[in-house]
Amino acid sequence: MNTIKERKPEESLHGQEVTVVISGCDTGDARMVFDALRAAFTTDRASVDVPRKLAERRPTAWVATVDVTEERVISGPVALGAPVKIDVQGGYWAVERLRRSLAHAFDVRVVGTVSGDQEEEVRLRLESHRSHRDSGSR
Repeated sequence: MNTIKERKPEESLHGQEVTVVISGCDTGDARMVFDALRAAFTTDRASVDVPRKLAERRPTAWVATVDVTEERVISGPVALGAPVKIDVQGGYWAVERLRRSLAHAFDVRVVGTVSGDQEEEVRLRLESHRSHRDSGSR
């Protein structure tokens, strides 16, 4: 049984956008995730907009809106210093497309979901691909 909802031709642009929130990780790892997203899709986050910590005592969250209409191929695995959890929210088809695309760069595991009528929110755990971690390279 196929549980992935396919995109309908009449689906609005809003249904093709996914909001991505990254928090609780190193700024370098956040940048690697945003770089991978930019490589795969159009985002509202420019390459010069690098994640920075604004306060040491409060958690920092970095946000991007990703348009998954046109998908490009991510060239290969991306090394992270530590696992990164991201929250993604959007239409079912759009969230699944983003998840599958990120799987070209990272080991991706779904660690939580909240489903709505037309949208879902999914927490993903991203890690360096096993083969990349096992080789000891960065």
